[in-house]
Amino acid sequence: MKHGLAESIRDKCAIVGIGTTDFSSRSGRSVLTLATQACLAAIADAELDPEQVDGIVRCDIDQVLHNDLAASLGLTDLRFWSTVGTGGGAPCGMVAQAVAAIQSGQANTVIVFRSLNGRSGVRFGQPMSDSDRVGGRGSYDEFFIPYGVQVPGHMFSMMARRHMADFGTTEEQLGHIALTCRRRANANPAAQMSLRTMTMDDYMGSRPISRPLRLFDYCLETDGACAVIVTSAERARDLPKPPALIRAVAQGTVADEQPGYFLSSLLRESLTTWPSDPVAKTLYARAGCGPGDIDVAQIYDCFTITALIQLEDYGFCAKGEGGPFAASGALDMSGSLPINTSGGHLSEGYIHGLTHIVEGVRQIRGTSTSQVRDAATCLVTSGVPNASSAMILRTDS
Repeated sequence: MKHGLAESIRDKCAIVGIGTTDFSSRSGRSVLTLATQACLAAIADAELDPEQVDGIVRCDIDQVLHNDLAASLGLTDLRFWSTVGTGGGAPCGMVAQAVAAIQSGQANTVIVFRSLNGRSGVRFGQPMSDSDRVGGRGSYDEFFIPYGVQVPGHMFSMMARRHMADFGTTEEQLGHIALTCRRRANANPAAQMSLRTMTMDDYMGSRPISRPLRLFDYCLETDGACAVIVTSAERARDLPKPPALIRAVAQGTVADEQPGYFLSSLLRESLTTWPSDPVAKTLYARAGCGPGDIDVAQIYDCFTITALIQLEDYGFCAKGEGGPFAASGALDMSGSLPINTSGGHLSEGYIHGLTHIVEGVRQIRGTSTSQVRDAATCLVTSGVPNASSAMILRTDS
């Protein structure tokens, strides 16, 4: 999309409803039930009726199909559906699809959802089956598995080690990101880690999983679902709750994107500059603003290192300075860039980035459990280092 066209849709759509289930390690419910509960909660939050929803956007690895959800919700006029990938890189791109559908007249009101039993069902931190990882579905994992690289944690630990070697980043600096997210979760009764405080000694004493990453460098495994409702800004202003205007959305990747699902990202020329860098450039150009205009951010944090490198890629500090920036207090409530104000993936729950969008809307509404005073703009990012996506939300003022 050319910047001129992108600029023409600034603030033309908004998120008007948000919904979540509880976050747990064993939901006792199917992913369809979880998706239905989150979507009904989002519809109720927007004070709409299910029959007013005419679009659905899902993630490509969600087990709930659009027709499953349409039947479960009782939708009577589904006119648009879309599937966006891949995995954690999808959420903001899913909102982008909803915006495109609304702006092109294909739909009026679109549900964007993610549902998973990420602890009691499919566990993304576990190695894939042989049929998937060796000669299966073009994963390219067969080039890495013989050398012991099997899961995301292995890949991100190598990227963390590269960042440490190149820039002197320390384990304690990663720990400050984990501690920041835990403090925000401690203020959020819905977070999985709401009642579990953490000190730097706790962090440093946690067991290594894939060095240099420890237990608390890893995101949670969560059963649950989230959903948001997207509609036009004009229609949003007729609804009771304040809209979170979508200032801009962007998707993108690096020039040397590799084939495969994720492990092949290790073949890129740089392990410390990710698709978040070109996405940031596109996003800021479309939004007509820059990192200095962001009041609060929900940074995708499947691992502490993913948050640290994105702080650099999105321009909040120079390349290589993410560690000192995180340790400076800049990420806390009194800092220049409060992040992950509901606890993030590290301490609230892991719903593949939809939690970050929900929390972004809360910040714009002024209803977060860790509310940033006078927050008018919120950056939300999606997963890396695959092709990524991001968006900027803002108040209607």
